[in-house]
Amino acid sequence: MLINRLNSSDAGFGETLRKLLHWEDSLNSDVNTVVSDVLARIRRDGDAALVEFTNKFDHRNVKSASELIVESPRLKSALARIPKAQANALWQAAERIEKYHLHQKQDSWTYTEADGTVLGQKVTPLDRVGLYAPGGKAAYPSSILMASIPAKVAGVPEVVLVTPTPNGVCNDIVLAAAAVAGVSRVATIGGAQAVGALAYGTATIPKVDKIVGPGNIYVATAKRQVFGVVDIDMIAGPSEILIICDGKTDPDWVAMDLFSQAEHDENAQAILISPNANYLDLVYQSIEKLLPTLERAEMAGISLKTRGALIAVKDMKDAIDLANYIAPEHLELSVENPGELVGGIRHAGAIFMGRHTSESLGDYCAGPNHVLPTSGTARFSSPLGVYDYVKRSSIIHCSPAGASELGKLASVLARGESLEAHARSAEYRIKK
Repeated sequence: MLINRLNSSDAGFGETLRKLLHWEDSLNSDVNTVVSDVLARIRRDGDAALVEFTNKFDHRNVKSASELIVESPRLKSALARIPKAQANALWQAAERIEKYHLHQKQDSWTYTEADGTVLGQKVTPLDRVGLYAPGGKAAYPSSILMASIPAKVAGVPEVVLVTPTPNGVCNDIVLAAAAVAGVSRVATIGGAQAVGALAYGTATIPKVDKIVGPGNIYVATAKRQVFGVVDIDMIAGPSEILIICDGKTDPDWVAMDLFSQAEHDENAQAILISPNANYLDLVYQSIEKLLPTLERAEMAGISLKTRGALIAVKDMKDAIDLANYIAPEHLELSVENPGELVGGIRHAGAIFMGRHTSESLGDYCAGPNHVLPTSGTARFSSPLGVYDYVKRSSIIHCSPAGASELGKLASVLARGESLEAHARSAEYRIKK
């Protein structure tokens, strides 16, 4: 069996699905210990520890931390070296991402009450953010665009990119994406040591306010441990796709959409839900036919076999209920009239509507952000956006009349909490 076959009407379906959805995250005691030690060394020894760990884990021979910095001319050279089609694609994707995220920009606001009291909110961009991007063979230039461009739209003055370069080999398309995205500084470091450098700062790497971007288990664990010292975007799990289909989309299309996530890694999850059992058989046949044609067939095959599923349901209402339970990272509504279903979707990172909207378009160039909540966290969290790069301060400016009236209320409430100084502070401003 290439992929699990389930039916929502079967006895024990709920427990079977629960086990299929379960994923063990980065809470690993051995990894936690290693990461804690690395972070402690970075915090204590700064650049010296950073150079030591970079040489050890990335097999480099760096003498000083200054060698880890990639200056702007090298970024521009990388952009000039990559194939013209790739450069054009980066620029066009960047333009679309910026256009979309401009709609998310938030402005400060105030309103004035009848007695002259002014209340409001001041929206201020973060001073500096750190972006982690995998390097070497696992290069994701699209993630650099998705993380950096919203920060620039928000008005963040400085974006610092860290990306490992195993054996000292820089990936040109990663550096080119940094140039297109307007990254302020690039450091060729990775792992928990890079997260520590961003969180605590060193003589070479400036301390940031927030760390975003994907990484391996050591990176995820480090982000978890430094949260509170800095903000983070999320602790991301494996990639996920859930497709709801009415049985009328070309089964080859749907099979390839499932592969688009299964090829990420063995823990990725690809699920298809349909009320048409015969259609599920056709998709299975497409999987049999197309899986061997993939360059990452072995990886995708493991993902489908261990965590993938074709699920038969009673009807579309059953499908929607199941989708809301799963709360997927990516949800494709591969149906004739997706607008009729989208109102019922409560939990999904991104919703791809209609037969022609493949999830892969969202990964690269549609415009919305591809940094999305995983592992069911779409129940309470959202895609990365401009709003993640700003903070909000409350504005309170009382007129004398307003301070007098509010002081009466505050006095009663403060004395009810036995906080005398609070009460008297407010009472001083009450008009006699």
